[in-house]
Amino acid sequence: MRKLNQFISGDDGERGESFLDDESDDLCSLSPAQRMYAFAACLVAGLACTFLSLIVFVKPIKFAVLFTFGNVLAVGSTVFLIGVGKQLSVMFDSVRIYATAIYIGFVVISLICALWNRKSVQNILEGIENFSSRENP
Repeated sequence: MRKLNQFISGDDGERGESFLDDESDDLCSLSPAQRMYAFAACLVAGLACTFLSLIVFVKPIKFAVLFTFGNVLAVGSTVFLIGVGKQLSVMFDSVRIYATAIYIGFVVISLICALWNRKSVQNILEGIENFSSRENP
């Protein structure tokens, strides 16, 4: 694991500070190997939820919840690598603040639209289905 840390951090053999050895977040007492496993598990779970959301695309509530949960898990998986404080400081950096705000805004909007306008989304899907099943003269 030490070689992996050195490879990722770019060290040539000197024991320097890598992103897995973040001492600023004392809330997490996981070893670097445990952090890598947690990152991989969280990322795989996020991708699985995102894939499952595509399967239930015609059911808007299930789609919105699974897709949102999958995205949050995938983005949040990097917390295990760099820590909560560093993740938030990177996300809300002056360069990324607009992208973060747009991402969070669209996540909230998609959940609101799926949960609040459930009947209208189902009516649109039924209308598309009826239109496509109609025979053209």
